[in-house]
Amino acid sequence: MPHPALTQPAIECIVDLLLTLLIVQAVMGAFDTVYHHELTVALPAHAAARDELTVHALRSVLYGVIFAGLAWFEFGGWWVAVLWTVVLVEVVLTLIDFLIEDRTRVLPQSERVLHTLLAIGGGATFTLLALQTPAWWQLPSELAPADYGWKSWFLTLAALGVTLSGIRDALAARSMARVRPGAPLDVGAAHLRFLIAGGTGFIGTALTQRLIAGGHHVTLVARNPLRAAMQFGGAARCVRAAATLSPGEHFDVVVNLAGAPVVGAPWTRARKRVLLESRLAPTEDLLRYAGRAQTRPRVWIQASAIGYYGQTATNIDEHTAATVSDFASELCHRWEARAQACAALGVRYVALRFGLVMGRSGGSLPPLLLGLKLGAGSVIGSGRQFVSWIHIEDALGILAHAVRDAKIAGPVNAVAPESVSYEAFMREAGAITHRPVWLRIPERLLRKLLGEMAIMLVEGPCVLPGKLRTLHHEFRFRTLRSALTDLV
Repeated sequence: MPHPALTQPAIECIVDLLLTLLIVQAVMGAFDTVYHHELTVALPAHAAARDELTVHALRSVLYGVIFAGLAWFEFGGWWVAVLWTVVLVEVVLTLIDFLIEDRTRVLPQSERVLHTLLAIGGGATFTLLALQTPAWWQLPSELAPADYGWKSWFLTLAALGVTLSGIRDALAARSMARVRPGAPLDVGAAHLRFLIAGGTGFIGTALTQRLIAGGHHVTLVARNPLRAAMQFGGAARCVRAAATLSPGEHFDVVVNLAGAPVVGAPWTRARKRVLLESRLAPTEDLLRYAGRAQTRPRVWIQASAIGYYGQTATNIDEHTAATVSDFASELCHRWEARAQACAALGVRYVALRFGLVMGRSGGSLPPLLLGLKLGAGSVIGSGRQFVSWIHIEDALGILAHAVRDAKIAGPVNAVAPESVSYEAFMREAGAITHRPVWLRIPERLLRKLLGEMAIMLVEGPCVLPGKLRTLHHEFRFRTLRSALTDLV
């Protein structure tokens, strides 16, 4: 029978408000996960976020239970105690999550605001649940079926979404647990001074960690110096701009990896401006420092991409003439052309044109493997487009080779000797993960949804490591099978 202090309409009102608040919490939580964790901070790409991702995975599973349970059942009798146990465990995990975040990273202001709103919403939800508890406690000890219409179905979808998010975080945390500390890079000398832009990205993080491990002095140019410093445990000096550096400061090597990811949001005019500015502005900043430095750097390592050659080029090396054929190639051409101005300052210039860089803690491989591990392995478009790839270990090895070998100058294709079709790539990955590749995403659909950016997915050049072969560079992972076996 109902709680004596509450009428039946009051109880129904409390349940309705409770479900409404859960829906609001679910929407805010989804936004936090997608916008902050995936797009803004890219937590699955940072090995330091392993503990946070583990807690997120556990919390997500519990939220899935809470959403689905309250959507379809009344918790009678002792089942109320079970529900509260799940809720209290989630509260404890939330507090642990806060402590881990404060220890490992600086949250963007928008994420802090959203976390505050989620905490307020959580408090209101717990209050309503407490008000409802006496009424449920007096019911028989069973899970009584309930149907709240569209709210039940919405919360079911929320439960499914948050559970999938938890699985994604758990897989990312598990993958990070397999990341082994790499050996220090052989850059040809001890205790070199590196100035790095883009040092908190996927390649930059791996490079910075290996340089620090080797005893080199690393200065990072980062938009958020405090966040960058926390990422590396204070072992790297972090500044907002190279313009803040004194002309008397000397750096042996400049590495320019800065740039927003090309694959992502559609290439609107605004997005193209962001992609271009995210590359040219840091380059100008580094050039200004190099121009006024009393002692010039020995070498400038410039990141670029095989998109320089266009998306339909086949069997090409560094000697192949290339013209601008799409926005991706225009981006590479303009970036390299601006950075090459360092040569006029007497600095040796090397442009590393990276293929698809594969690693466990970031890059394009984890999203591809996630689909496979969830049983949704797919081939994009015809599957005949080429994938010219490079293992992160070999990418760092090529960069180190470019630093220590004064004979290397100009463009260098940083790709493995073996280039494969996209379908062959996915079939190989499916065989190694023991997962089927059974879906095919139509090229027409991607072009309609993504517009011009779809060329990055449905087309791809076949690029050869011409200079590296001439230099007899030793690759650790020459074949796709060896690389995937190491990373999966």
